Amino acid sequence: MTIESREVHPGIRADRNRSLRIVADENIPYVKEFFSDFGEITTLPGRSMTAKDIQHADVLLVRSVTRVDSQLLEGSRVGFVGTCTIGVDHLDLDYLARTGIIHSSAPGCNANSVVEYVFSVLSHLRPDWLQRSFGIIGCGNVGGALYGKLKALGLNVNFYDPLLNLTSHEEYRDLDDQVSLEQVLAADVIAMHAPLTRTGAHPSYHLLGADQLSLLKQGALLINAGRGPVIDNSALKRILLERNDIDVALDVWELEPFVDPQLLPDIAMATPHIAGYSFDGKVEGTAMIYRALCDYLKVPAQKTAQQLLPQEYKVLDNLSGSAQQILNQAIRYGYDVAIDDQSMREQLQRAARDSDTTSLQTVFSEVFDGLRKNYRVRREFFTTEVRLANGAVSGSEPRLQAMLDELGFSAPGK
Repeated sequence: MTIESREVHPGIRADRNRSLRIVADENIPYVKEFFSDFGEITTLPGRSMTAKDIQHADVLLVRSVTRVDSQLLEGSRVGFVGTCTIGVDHLDLDYLARTGIIHSSAPGCNANSVVEYVFSVLSHLRPDWLQRSFGIIGCGNVGGALYGKLKALGLNVNFYDPLLNLTSHEEYRDLDDQVSLEQVLAADVIAMHAPLTRTGAHPSYHLLGADQLSLLKQGALLINAGRGPVIDNSALKRILLERNDIDVALDVWELEPFVDPQLLPDIAMATPHIAGYSFDGKVEGTAMIYRALCDYLKVPAQKTAQQLLPQEYKVLDNLSGSAQQILNQAIRYGYDVAIDDQSMREQLQRAARDSDTTSLQTVFSEVFDGLRKNYRVRREFFTTEVRLANGAVSGSEPRLQAMLDELGFSAPGK
């Protein structure tokens, strides 16, 4: 696909006969399938991209590990930056605006994946989660999706998000559920999905420090699947030494890709920033940036995630037990977060034993990035069909089936 003659950023020359040069993070799924028609694609490790790598590129496609700023882009011909992630805190938006470089992100592409991660954590650390109260910090695309699921399941949930424009989200957020940070921290389960901001009226950097963490109730579960520095990890380490009644699940870490070896043993569920790494979510992120580039170039989009995703389904049959037990069984069958927790701990422990001449920070960072790069193909709940045994929960099957449907599982015959 060549660029039609039109007004574009100076870096992308309006040359009808020249195809684009695209540099992309090697971990973007189906990047060649989506973008090859535009021109030449070079894939590289996202964390180690340099200005030299993208000097002659027209389009830059990244994930969250690449810092996109003047140091990377100055002197290049890049006119379009696409990040196949929901967050944009790794992009210098002021610089991009000042230089006229168009940028696009993929808000909401992996929201459902993160929600499924949260439910998998609950199935392990709070297997009675139907009886628990919930607080959400950050109720945008991801937090809002979790909020909607919890409300639909009939659970008690509040949220804190001073930046949320409620007028545009009234269709599924109850204004009465928006409360103070202190009220959210009083819940049984607190799920963090805030973006990382350091300026403005409500910066999220170290939003939870020592004072806020001290407000966690007895037996609380704190889950962070947003951005690592939103929790002061040093303060978290201290409070976990003082209190053994709190459980913490971290998918994001303040110093990632480095994982603090003094903090890790006290974390109940530890994963390497993969909450949003369902294959379906990642591919949709690629598709959203593909559509954005098509829109920018004023060409029709011809490819979809559905065309490329494998049509593979699995069946969980003959389930019985209490409603809570059945839900937990289905969740773990659909996605068992404990597998990722075990893999991360084992590989970090092995790396620590073998790091005689290499700094622990270096080897831990390499393990962290390796776990993300080589992450297993994880499909979302809709690819799992759940079949209940006859009389599984006497008199309550319709309600249970509705809850399975709400979580996203496929019902027999659908």
